[in-house]
Amino acid sequence: MRRVIFLLIVSGAGLAILIGLGTWQLQRMTWKEGILATIEARIHGEPAVDLPTALDREADKYHPVHLSGEIGAPDLFVVTSLKDIGPGFRVISPFTLSNGRRILIDRGFVAGSDKTAQRLRGPATISGNVHWPQEVDSYTPAPDLDEGIWYARDADAMAQQLDTEPVMVILNAPPAGENAGVKPMPVDTASIPNNHLQYAITWFSLAFIWAAMSLYFLRRSRPEPKS
Repeated sequence: MRRVIFLLIVSGAGLAILIGLGTWQLQRMTWKEGILATIEARIHGEPAVDLPTALDREADKYHPVHLSGEIGAPDLFVVTSLKDIGPGFRVISPFTLSNGRRILIDRGFVAGSDKTAQRLRGPATISGNVHWPQEVDSYTPAPDLDEGIWYARDADAMAQQLDTEPVMVILNAPPAGENAGVKPMPVDTASIPNNHLQYAITWFSLAFIWAAMSLYFLRRSRPEPKS
């Protein structure tokens, strides 16, 4: 009898934990869907024609802008790749607004063979989304400052290198006159994972298996009827 009681306690506790984890993943899925909806709304909102003086990295992230100014030099190159195209670089350039403020712009992707091509400089009108990418972790190699090659985007460090404000606009279209094979890589939600439904299904499946195994062991642990 003690063995049956012990199995009931263990089975119930395990089942409760697995169901709780599955329920938590469903809650996380709802939370993530809300975040993605907010990002989508910001990305496709009405673009501002002026960059606010005081920017909030959370409240203003992904907001669209349509700005006039001048594209400067030099460029920084972030190692990346595109499906069906292959390896290349993101091109990061300084951009001086009409009021004299200097920011960063992510112009998009160029193939490795186009790294040294002549790109648009001077007056330009850009459209894109405000962002503060910080993709560096403990495994990211240090940038090659002599060659201007970086292995992840880091808005703060890149701003210091190019003497700009630590804010970046990710272009969603090439500015008029750009003809150096630059392919914009706009901000979108496709790169933000939302796998919580799969995780929930996994936990609920484990809960079902646990329940079936518990029932099996409980049936085998029943005392044999006396003859």
